[in-house]
Amino acid sequence: MSLSAEVPRFYPSQPVNFAGGQGIVRSYKSEFGNRTYLVQMAMGPKPHFGRVGSETMVFLDEADLCAA
Repeated sequence: MSLSAEVPRFYPSQPVNFAGGQGIVRSYKSEFGNRTYLVQMAMGPKPHFGRVGSETMVFLDEADLCAA
């Protein structure tokens, strides 16, 4: 059975943990036998100098994630 036919391990809006932080799955895609997730990292406390932009998003492989 191919990966694209398998059920994804994580879904959009699901909280996840990974090395270096935690976040929420925003989307995922399957390519070349790998499933990659776009994860919006949780924002920490607002620094004294303010924020330059919005939340940070990172692409992570399925093997790098675990359910929160």
